[in-house]
Amino acid sequence: MTAPRGRGRRPGGVDTRAAIISAARGQFAAKGYDKASIRGIAREAGVDPALVHHYFAGKAQLFAETMEVSLDPVAIVGRVFAGDPARLGWRVVETFLLVWDAPERRQTLAALLRSSMTSDEGARVLREFLSREVFGRIAAATGVPDPELRGSLAGAQMLGLAVMRYILKVPALVDVPPEVIVERLGPVLQAHLVDTPATEG
Repeated sequence: MTAPRGRGRRPGGVDTRAAIISAARGQFAAKGYDKASIRGIAREAGVDPALVHHYFAGKAQLFAETMEVSLDPVAIVGRVFAGDPARLGWRVVETFLLVWDAPERRQTLAALLRSSMTSDEGARVLREFLSREVFGRIAAATGVPDPELRGSLAGAQMLGLAVMRYILKVPALVDVPPEVIVERLGPVLQAHLVDTPATEG
């Protein structure tokens, strides 16, 4: 005998996926990234948590969907680590520029960044997401001391670049080829995320 479906539960389909994204957007806005849960999002959408996992690899990917950005944060972090650790800082910058320079994402990412600068709620959600899923995850995986500080410094560097290149559109940064930015900022990110500064004495 098949167990009856829970009250309010809906079957899979296009509308269900949209309902999950809508519920997630509301949960992230109300609770922030850290406190929103797959279980709570599923309850809000009227589906089983397993169905959320069927459509989305995890909370990070679901959050990206709520931003209407076609990217996978897990794949992005994986790309950063796929290579020589001595060049990790360069790959962080290169990957960041690849994500932002894509025409289909640039406008949406710029709008998200603008909203984070004018809305406390928007700033909190973006901050928690970047700290937990991107820069914090990279810093923690490299085994450096003070990973939260180092991840935050790396995030500050990259978001500062985003503001100057994509929001304020400073000509010197807009016109320069991406590989020049990678070579200039790569060592800085490497120092934040991998290399421990030498101590004097």
